[in-house]
Amino acid sequence: MSQLAQAALWSLVALPAAVGVRLATARRAERVAVPISLAVGAVSAVASIVVAVARPSVSVPFVAGAEFALTVDGLAALLAPMLAVVTLLVLAAAPGEIRRSRARFHGLMLLFAASAALTVTAATLPTLLFAWEIMGAASYALIGFWWRDRDRVAAGLTAFVTTRTADLGLYVAAGAALAGGAGLALADLPHSSPGWRHVIAAGILVAALGKAAQLPFSFWLSRAMAGPSPVSALLHSAAMVALGGYLLLRVQPLLAATGWAAPLAVWAGALTALLLGAVAVAQRDIKQLLAASTSAQLGFVVMAAGAGAVAGGVAQLIAHAATKALLFLAAGGWLAALGTTRLAGLRGVAVRWRLAGWSAIAGALALAGIAPLSLWATKDAVLTKVIEQSPWPYAVGLAASALSAAYAGKLLVVIWRRAPLELSDDAAAPAGRRGDADSHREHDVSGLQQLPLVVLAVCAAAAGLLVLPPVGAVVARAVGQPGEFHVSPLELAVSAMIALAVVLLVARRPAPEPRWALRWLGLERAAWVLVVGPTLRCAEALARFDDRVLDRGVELVSAGSLRLARRVGLADDRWLDGAVERLAAGTRRLGQLARRPQTGQLHHYYLQAVIVLLVAVVVLVVWG
Repeated sequence: MSQLAQAALWSLVALPAAVGVRLATARRAERVAVPISLAVGAVSAVASIVVAVARPSVSVPFVAGAEFALTVDGLAALLAPMLAVVTLLVLAAAPGEIRRSRARFHGLMLLFAASAALTVTAATLPTLLFAWEIMGAASYALIGFWWRDRDRVAAGLTAFVTTRTADLGLYVAAGAALAGGAGLALADLPHSSPGWRHVIAAGILVAALGKAAQLPFSFWLSRAMAGPSPVSALLHSAAMVALGGYLLLRVQPLLAATGWAAPLAVWAGALTALLLGAVAVAQRDIKQLLAASTSAQLGFVVMAAGAGAVAGGVAQLIAHAATKALLFLAAGGWLAALGTTRLAGLRGVAVRWRLAGWSAIAGALALAGIAPLSLWATKDAVLTKVIEQSPWPYAVGLAASALSAAYAGKLLVVIWRRAPLELSDDAAAPAGRRGDADSHREHDVSGLQQLPLVVLAVCAAAAGLLVLPPVGAVVARAVGQPGEFHVSPLELAVSAMIALAVVLLVARRPAPEPRWALRWLGLERAAWVLVVGPTLRCAEALARFDDRVLDRGVELVSAGSLRLARRVGLADDRWLDGAVERLAAGTRRLGQLARRPQTGQLHHYYLQAVIVLLVAVVVLVVWG
């Protein structure tokens, strides 16, 4: 069983990575790309269940002082199956929207999922860095998947540069871990020397906040919406963004050991949940609304890591993954059918496509925190722990919960109520997109697209059981905090009443849309001025330096080398070859002269001997 579990752990990472690379680089795999990716996704789902049960560990030599190590503890055992199942469902729904370049798309998605699985199971910082790099590169390729569209490529570049800037913290943490003397294993980081421990915590905190799209990095999620909807469904739900919060849950003992990192995480998560909740309320595009809500909901995971509510945080991650994958896939289906993601063009879609509509309604109700659906209980499990430490971040988190009910209620009203006077698709479509709506009219939301929504709707409804008795106690023991299982009936009741009241209020009267939050708090402009713009300008300057100095220098050296070679060749032809030829001619003449006395007649040889003898006598007389 141990060898089987270890093989399953390796296959969970290696199989989708290998097949993904092969599909992404294949030229003639369009017809088989979908069945192959679904088969790999199914195998990965089975492997994730095997490793969750057996909890194996594997390692191979990698770098000096650390191994390439994977391990499945209680935290990874909960996240790995969730990641594999959500990936499989997203891949199953993707063909409804991705109708060309399927091999490249599914290959990149499998590679992305493999890097996420490696991140979940990484046991050392070098392994985590390896996975972190691949995940970032794959996300850039997926966001800019339609590479002929410059705006999409620019969006992917903005997201990539922003997250890469934050990722530098992970390298700082790795260097500090080496200097701190505790080693590069994630479990050993809290035992580093006190001074270096603070540097490690700061580096990991920055990297995780960047990936989780927390303030001040949140805006990159808005740009990531340029990618296909299945990409958003996986990136926002179970991979990359979610794994920023997961990393903080993984290193929660390190945050607690510093004394300052844990409270900072609580406040970072609380303020992100509040302010990005306001951003979500202000949005008029369903994908932008869902993107802002992703940052807001993951704020509760970051709060959980700071407050020590690891069980509540992992439950929030799982519930959010099911809910957000469901809503993004539904939005992608409506985009494929109607050609728009503008809320004004989506009125009444739940009535038109009832299976997808009812599933999306379940997801929106869960997002709102309506009891007894999942996010109602998981957010309260986090807030119950937060209030034990301070009432102020608890108050901010409770206000953020009310905002989540507001933007989810806004979404519910749009997809359930038909537009006044039954606006046509052309009237509902935004300016500049009506041609798209026309071109999509003949499409429908297929059964293959809707079936994964039903599965995700069930998960979104039931995931709250992870923090309720008796399952909540089991989850707390699994993550190594059996005494930290807390669920407050009073908190559950208060938040349920607030959520229900806000949703009913929004249904009766439209929620206000604050203009100051419409453009994501101006964060993108600030980041463009401070980070993205300078980085791109630096890259352009380096490119010009490369073209004008390095390339020119190489060209000059090569041209000079050619001229020198020509001159050396001429010298070789004229002098060396001539000298060799003259030496050969002289040697040949000497040979001819030496051959003349060899006549074959005996008296000539006697005469030569006499002459040599006389010469010898003369020499002896002269020199004697």
